[in-house]
Amino acid sequence: MPETAGATVDTRRRFLGAAALTAASYSRVLGANDRIGVGFAGFGLIGKQHVADFKKFTDVDLVGVCDVYRPRMEEGVQFTGNPGARGYGDLRRMLENQDIQGVVISTPDHWHALATIMACAAGKDVYVEKPMTVAIDEGKWMIQAARQYNRIVVVGTQRRHGKGVAEARKVVESGVLGKIHSIRIASYRNIYPGFGKTPISDPPPGFDYDLWLGPAPKRPYQAHRGIYHFRWFWDYSGGQMTNLGAHTIDQVLWLMNVKGPTTVQSAGGRFALEDDGETPDLQDALWTFPGFTLNYAIREANAMRGDPAARGQLYLGTKGSLLLSGGYEVVPENRIDPVNDIPRFQGHPAGGPVYSDTRPTPWIEAARGGVASDARYGTGGEDTMAMNERDWLDSMRSRKRPLCEVEDGHRVATVCNLANLSLRLGRQIRWDPVKEQVIGDREAAAMCARPYRAPWDAVLRSLVKM
Repeated sequence: MPETAGATVDTRRRFLGAAALTAASYSRVLGANDRIGVGFAGFGLIGKQHVADFKKFTDVDLVGVCDVYRPRMEEGVQFTGNPGARGYGDLRRMLENQDIQGVVISTPDHWHALATIMACAAGKDVYVEKPMTVAIDEGKWMIQAARQYNRIVVVGTQRRHGKGVAEARKVVESGVLGKIHSIRIASYRNIYPGFGKTPISDPPPGFDYDLWLGPAPKRPYQAHRGIYHFRWFWDYSGGQMTNLGAHTIDQVLWLMNVKGPTTVQSAGGRFALEDDGETPDLQDALWTFPGFTLNYAIREANAMRGDPAARGQLYLGTKGSLLLSGGYEVVPENRIDPVNDIPRFQGHPAGGPVYSDTRPTPWIEAARGGVASDARYGTGGEDTMAMNERDWLDSMRSRKRPLCEVEDGHRVATVCNLANLSLRLGRQIRWDPVKEQVIGDREAAAMCARPYRAPWDAVLRSLVKM
């Protein structure tokens, strides 16, 4: 069960002691056998995939698996294939294991921030799944912990590792598309009528629901508030905006080399699905960045894919467009005489515009590149998740900055969380991307942090400055 608030001083002492020991012996430990001990927090849909991936790396020992649902924890330990792997029902106990140098965090979203901070304080490097946060200030605390405890923290926004994404970034940087003024993204599917409703009940045997809730508010147990479906409740996640949006918007920030938006306006709600979820099944968000706008449309109850933005991110420039998923396609715009695009009807009377014989010609050449993949989930192309995992391991050894670093994860999570703030408050939010502050809206500013439930609030305060 969770520790009491009075025990947090001892908790912090153990964490800091572990950090000091690890920092002093890190090179020696790796030098002795050139292997990295990894522990896994959360053995769900993505957690199991991580274990499967790390089993393929020859320089890794799968040391432990932690899950608050005992059947999953036991399955995870067996799945590692390591007879010496240990199972844990409490992350704090796994963090005490000195054979673990890195922790992969695949818990529900509301645990990502605190679990990362605790792992950093315990001297572990971290691979944390997206979305990195469910509240904006959590990202600031995670960056603080990574810097304070000198940890490598990688975020699971792995798609920027793809060959096509890297090539598309060069296309954007070259200026060949002209001035990029608009970017469109769409995520469509139809799961109507939804997943149904679940009654209040007792948790299943072996499920530590109170520990699963952790810093989130105390709520009666429903099956949909636990395994998998947690992502449709505001207490634990941000819906598809933070789920799918974290991947695609991360690439937008990277390709366009921007820190964040200046305004965001989002609308939508739970309009169509007939279940007990809370997050939107319909959401439209519009962000203004310096020099361009970004529009993201989410549909959960209609899968018509007539919008080309459903095929990937659509970058609209004055001379051409770029469509990006795993692979990319450059589509030229035509150079024309602007007068010739004025409607003709019966023709202009004297003194009006004079049409010319200029014929449309492409501004640029069409092009393709990269490896095609599913636009929503990134599957079917390169294994960018394995690339990101490999980058984390290599950065653990070199102590050099990884491609998908904690600050990158914070910036994309901020964009997603700002959209959800706007949706829930029903108004536009103004944002300072340099100071990372809401402008002129006290209620929105207060929602950038949300209170942690005791005793986890005291644990957080003992490890970072808030």
